[in-house]
Amino acid sequence: MSPPVAPPGWSRWLVPPAALSVHLSIGQAYAWSVFKPPLESALGLSGTQSALPFQLGIVMLGLSAAFGGTLVERNGPRWAMTVALVCFSSGFLISALGAAVEQYWLIVFGYGFVGGIGLGIGYISPVSTLIKWFPDRPGMATGIAIMGFGGGALIASPWSAQMLESFGSDPSGIALAFLVHGLSYAVFMSLGVLLVRVPRTEKPVDSAPGVFDGVQVSARNAIRTPQFWCLWVVLCMNVSAGIGILEKAAPMITDFFADSSTPVSVTAAAGFVALLSAANMAGRICWSSTSDLIGRKNIYRVYLGVGALMYLLIALFGDASKPLFVICALVILSFYGGGFATIPAYLKDLFGTYQVGAIHGRLLTAWSTAGVLGPLIVNWIADRQEEAGKHGASLYGLSFFIMIGLLAVGFVANELVRPVHARHHIPAPREATADAVQRQQSESA
Repeated sequence: MSPPVAPPGWSRWLVPPAALSVHLSIGQAYAWSVFKPPLESALGLSGTQSALPFQLGIVMLGLSAAFGGTLVERNGPRWAMTVALVCFSSGFLISALGAAVEQYWLIVFGYGFVGGIGLGIGYISPVSTLIKWFPDRPGMATGIAIMGFGGGALIASPWSAQMLESFGSDPSGIALAFLVHGLSYAVFMSLGVLLVRVPRTEKPVDSAPGVFDGVQVSARNAIRTPQFWCLWVVLCMNVSAGIGILEKAAPMITDFFADSSTPVSVTAAAGFVALLSAANMAGRICWSSTSDLIGRKNIYRVYLGVGALMYLLIALFGDASKPLFVICALVILSFYGGGFATIPAYLKDLFGTYQVGAIHGRLLTAWSTAGVLGPLIVNWIADRQEEAGKHGASLYGLSFFIMIGLLAVGFVANELVRPVHARHHIPAPREATADAVQRQQSESA
């Protein structure tokens, strides 16, 4: 499949909506916590077990992005979005079968393994293309698209909760909800497949630098630099801190205030998940756009340093005030989302645009690690504390202090980032879009 080249006069502002159609769909992963209580009740699962599909999905996201990044660069965004559509929708359909026959391993395989591949390929599919279309504002461009991934749960959380209420929380109701999700997302993602285009020239914006101006580093060379691994640690620590709350958001806020005079209802907990998604989404566009003004290293100082302070406030005072708990959680999730949206621009600053999509894919293995580490810390400690007879906010106190330590490690790693040494640079390559234009013209002749 040849990359679809934009015709003369094509507006670059049509590309972000194409990316959003994919990212809003695969962003449903952030609403997995809505399915956790029904699955635990219907299939007799523990909190740790019900997190497995989400955890495996994030692992496969990182692995498929890492191993598929070069293929995405070679075949273009339309090919990648098509693969994402097929895998992500198929994952829901397999999960529907698993719920219907009460075989949890099918849900883990479908949503986690097959759907996770769709998550990874879909996540990186528009990144390189957006950076090439918006060389003047890379942080904003990637923030717009990746905002969709953070905002997916804003739609999916209440939608999923309403479906479970309508269809029922028994295995057949859960199966029907999975089926509707799979079919609906297939239709919505197809809009991005049809709309996406790559630029015709190396300089899509006359007033901005060319696509390949400045330092260029190949994906092979990038992973041999200390800068890549410093950013890997930064991303892993920031994601671990955010995903630990996000994956267990609904049961966490319920547990935190279970002993208060006004406990949190199931509906309110689902609303909290939606609020977190909104913060996650807003942080992706707001903080990444801010990074275009103050620089990538400075914005990560904010994410990691202020994020640690927010966790400290929750650990010490969160159970005494619902507004404080919610506000701190929203700030943490805005930094979590901002970290994702800013990292492609950080990579572009350090390594150039030549193979930034492939480099980004390899870096997302940090997300895979964090997808296991964050939820494992929170769920495992909560399960052990519950076995010890504890309840309420005491289930999570130790987890929050561990998150503070992880953020401190990420802060140090960010401070160690320096410009890439010249020995890793390569000569400026030809823009791949020019070759794509020539191929398309010859094929139509």
